[in-house]
Amino acid sequence: MDRHVRPYDSAVAQSDDVVVTVIDHRNNNNDEVGAVSLRSARFHDLNRLIQSPPTLDNKVAGKWQNLLLAYKTLGVVFGGLVTSPLYVYPSMQLKSPTEENYLGIFSIIFWTLSLIGVVKYASIAVRADDQGEAWVEVLSAVVLIVLFLLQKYGTSRVSFLFSPIMGAWTLTTPLVGIYSIIKHYPSIYKAISPHYIFSFFWRNGKEGWLLLSGTILCITGSEAMFADLGHFNKSSIQIAFLFTIYPSLVLTYAGQTAYLIRNPYDHQDGFYKFIPSPVYWPMFVIATLAAIVASQSLISATFSIIKQSVALDYFPRVKIVHTSSRQEGEVYSPEVNYILMVICVAVILIFGDGQDIGNAFGVVVTMVMLITTIMLTLVMIIIWRTPPVLVALYFVIFFVMEGVYVSSVFTKIPEGGWIPFAISVMLAFIMFGWFYGRQRKIEYELTHKIDVDSLKALLSDPGIQRVPGLCFFYTKIQDGLTPVLGHYMKNMKSLHNVTVFTTLRYLLVPKVPAHERIIVNKLGLKGVYGCVIQYGYADSLSLEGDDFVLQVTNSLQNHVRDSSDCAQSTTSLDEEIDDIKEAKLAGVVHVRGKTRFHIGKSCSWFDRTMLAFYEVLHSNCRSSLPAMGIPLPHCIEVGMHYEV
Repeated sequence: MDRHVRPYDSAVAQSDDVVVTVIDHRNNNNDEVGAVSLRSARFHDLNRLIQSPPTLDNKVAGKWQNLLLAYKTLGVVFGGLVTSPLYVYPSMQLKSPTEENYLGIFSIIFWTLSLIGVVKYASIAVRADDQGEAWVEVLSAVVLIVLFLLQKYGTSRVSFLFSPIMGAWTLTTPLVGIYSIIKHYPSIYKAISPHYIFSFFWRNGKEGWLLLSGTILCITGSEAMFADLGHFNKSSIQIAFLFTIYPSLVLTYAGQTAYLIRNPYDHQDGFYKFIPSPVYWPMFVIATLAAIVASQSLISATFSIIKQSVALDYFPRVKIVHTSSRQEGEVYSPEVNYILMVICVAVILIFGDGQDIGNAFGVVVTMVMLITTIMLTLVMIIIWRTPPVLVALYFVIFFVMEGVYVSSVFTKIPEGGWIPFAISVMLAFIMFGWFYGRQRKIEYELTHKIDVDSLKALLSDPGIQRVPGLCFFYTKIQDGLTPVLGHYMKNMKSLHNVTVFTTLRYLLVPKVPAHERIIVNKLGLKGVYGCVIQYGYADSLSLEGDDFVLQVTNSLQNHVRDSSDCAQSTTSLDEEIDDIKEAKLAGVVHVRGKTRFHIGKSCSWFDRTMLAFYEVLHSNCRSSLPAMGIPLPHCIEVGMHYEV
């Protein structure tokens, strides 16, 4: 993504109270602040965005920094994946736990980890950027609450706290696995041959197919490898997975399987029983702590996904806090965090036996894998221009493999698998309602926007007076002005002597240099100017006090001097500069629009329903204008109804 943006040459998308920038000329009209949506970004800009996600630049980051980030990923990215040995075998209902069946299951697990984990996620996707009683349920809920309360401290601090735990788990479980292999079944790795998979399904038929709903859990959490890219980078995730997580999982599952071949009926507690008694309690403590923090990868990924959805204007605006001055993608959302906490605790307390939760988890994992395969295929064709033969090879292998998994897991929908579908329907309805309302608002604003000629015609009306003072009029349309301006002038019958149409532009950089922070230009009318305020995610944006006003007025005066031509006399130049100074002394006011839909009688029932729902969302979401410390006596909101 380009780090330096030319004046008035950007596409901007809402993100929390702020505005996210991608290079583009096209327009989109979000609320109250100058913004253009990422949805209208040109194809080549979207291409650049997919190929270069907002992560730390690998060319700049040294090898030691990548190793440090790789270590931190253990506590955030791979928690769910690396703890999967705790529940894979216990989730299976083996009717005939024989040596041949265990070898077949291990072969399935090995190739699932190798193909989906190594090839699909670690090599391709990252390039696109227990049964228990009631006290266990309550304890799990309490632990989850503590976990969510830690999120406000940021991914770096959380990973610093959790990485030692997950590091200890990742290093100790394969050691136990090696011991188990040597003691129980040294020839376990013959099961790497795919022959054991075919013989497994040949012997077990439908029962073997149903057991896939348990084996799929071995890859849970792998989607965090690309969902958490904003918190880390591609190299660190690949290093951690290929050199620690993958070999650790293979050795652990091999050790478990070796133990179960000699103790075939222990699969319901297939992890803890294969641990040697001298190290049982230390491993029990490590396993418990690892299980507690395993959800961190999905929590961090949720923040990233919500942030991207807000930036794309597909989700109501929520507060997004950048917890790192170096990593743009390292974010935290208080509202999302606490809503997620309530949902997770409720699910645990309602479905506390674990079986339904496991089935729900399996459905989610398989659906995410299949959707990722389809989307990556489209990226290969449209964005990467991959040769058709390679695209076909990728699609056939993974679509068939994951399709078989999906068909097996879907048999668990009545037994808890419906939970993610219910949540997904609710989220989809919220996202569609928000998107539909935004689109209708865009259509209205593009149709009724005010251009410079229209503004000139309005000012020529003798009933419109120019009043003393300096006005910052916030607008979101860069090729034109917000229709709120026309509504304001027709009703107030006035416009300030110096009016600065202001757009806030959020750039994907930590800090914007002082000389690039304010960009001004003349709009061809006396006392009417355009201004873009650029800021990064580590900048403190505050318009309070004279400092901001002084910066803008100084920039305006310098621009007037620099843009003067031979036809403009020195006297008229001095008069224009004096007008700016006098307007500032007369008083400063900040004007913003507050728009709502007026649903007419001719609207269809669908429009009435969706726009009414959008208004509910809009009334309860964050403002698109950042909390910039504007003194309330200097702030004016102009309400306007968009009639549909």
